[in-house]
Amino acid sequence: MSPYAAGRRRVHRSVAAGVPLALLAALSVAGTAVGAPSGEARVTGSATLGDIPLGAFSNALLPGTVGDDRGVDLGGIGSDIYPAGRKGEFWTVTDRGPNGQIKVDGTKRRTFPVPGFDPAIVRIRVSGKTVKVLDAIPLTTSSGRAVTGLSNQRGRDEAPYGHDARTPLAYDPNGVDTEGIVRAKDGTFWLVDEYGPSLLHVSARGRVLTRYVPEGLNLEGAGYPVVEALPGVLLHRKVNRGFEGLALLPGGDLVMAVQSPLSLPDTDAGEASLTTRLLRFSTKKRAVTAEYAYRFDPVGVVDPGEDDPSELKISSVVAVGHDRLLVEERTDRAARLQVVRLTRGADILGDRWDDDTASPSLEELADPAASGVPVLRKRLVVDLGEVAGVPGKIEGVARVDHDTLALINDNDFGMTDGAGAFDAQGRLVDSGIETTVVHVRLPHGI
Repeated sequence: MSPYAAGRRRVHRSVAAGVPLALLAALSVAGTAVGAPSGEARVTGSATLGDIPLGAFSNALLPGTVGDDRGVDLGGIGSDIYPAGRKGEFWTVTDRGPNGQIKVDGTKRRTFPVPGFDPAIVRIRVSGKTVKVLDAIPLTTSSGRAVTGLSNQRGRDEAPYGHDARTPLAYDPNGVDTEGIVRAKDGTFWLVDEYGPSLLHVSARGRVLTRYVPEGLNLEGAGYPVVEALPGVLLHRKVNRGFEGLALLPGGDLVMAVQSPLSLPDTDAGEASLTTRLLRFSTKKRAVTAEYAYRFDPVGVVDPGEDDPSELKISSVVAVGHDRLLVEERTDRAARLQVVRLTRGADILGDRWDDDTASPSLEELADPAASGVPVLRKRLVVDLGEVAGVPGKIEGVARVDHDTLALINDNDFGMTDGAGAFDAQGRLVDSGIETTVVHVRLPHGI
């Protein structure tokens, strides 16, 4: 959840529930361009999304989806950002919706204060200092029912609870925690999800056409086709750390990034590891065709002052050439963008590293390259932690042109962890963190 614990404020919303979606694009103004010395990366523009009641937003897409939004506004659209073809316009995607963690009897429980929330694809326009919602597409099953953000499987995913962590909620095999988004030439979308982890092919109107999951997941009861087409080793993804980044290569292949190292052979190994994985997926063959080992920089390099390697994540990957990829390494406070080249010689698909009984595992290797693993070579493009005006928790990166990037943060729907996230009436105590899109100019391009 959000790293921002301070500066909470209660938002007094001026937009009434039930307003048509077209009227929900009334947005607030915030942020200004931040100067920087010549020759350094700098923010050239900053825009924020104003307050749009989540219930009104969701019910305008699928009536009756949300009964009580508990004072939560639309947020979380910063899970990813992808150019929409017109200047200043982008496709974004929400994650699973408002969620947090509250300790009960010493154990953290995952809360879903708006359990009826349906993840959505949101088209936005960045104009001056404002972000406007142009359109939104709800994710639905084959029959048109809402796809929630609730946990899928008992024993594998976190048990879902209501806003106060006291009321158990039902698991939902249709639920998705969407993170990355790209749009194909045929108008359909591809999304990645953290639960499976999975890759979703979605129609232009939001219907889930197919959900591709790891072999052996055995996800039953979903209201759309589920195909076990991903390597079974992905079943060892860390909880809440499945796929987060997704890129569309010029030839039509997709690249998916596992957010954190797999828990192989166990949780402790994954928490200490600096090696995660990228997978290449052929949209023609509907199959994974390559796998790559990606090595994080030491956590103190990415985020000076941080000493816990488990804080490292890949949140965004962006195609910047036929076989080149921009990769975001981050913590909640800092981020660095690296460029890697996906070469045939770096492919480890089907090697012993995909065998979850291999000892040592890929994740356990202190120096994978010294053990013969062809780790992807990388080159630093920009350290966003040194660019004034870039907000925390950047999860989406889009390439605007050779010299400019658009970045979007995940504001977690204004939620924070802990019992203080809601007041005595069950209404959100907003964190004050807004969804923000910033443009960053790179002096040397990519």
